[in-house]
Amino acid sequence: MDMTDREMSPQFQPLECTLPTQEQPLRVAEFDALFSSALRRVERREHSVLLTFDTGAEVEATVRDLLAREIQCCSFFTFSVRIGNGGTVVEVSVPETHLDILDGLVSRAAYQAGLAA
Repeated sequence: MDMTDREMSPQFQPLECTLPTQEQPLRVAEFDALFSSALRRVERREHSVLLTFDTGAEVEATVRDLLAREIQCCSFFTFSVRIGNGGTVVEVSVPETHLDILDGLVSRAAYQAGLAA
């Protein structure tokens, strides 16, 4: 049985998000496209998640661009990007008050990439 986005996971965009409502589905679609095309590993930690993407300049540029725009509207996220032999690794951290948003992000990323959360 296919799961819809609503059944799959909670939205990972919180009420504090300042991105205009009409732009939010477009941003989610950008994340979904990145997750489904380049995400290779999801590792949940206590207050963060490590997302490992493919290597390459195009993936890195896409990741950095998307994260730079996301931090402008959801300032509670902290992103750290490092490039290594294993790929482009993004650590996404949130304060304890936003762990539910992090859980939604983990669930959505894993689902879009076809990985177990």
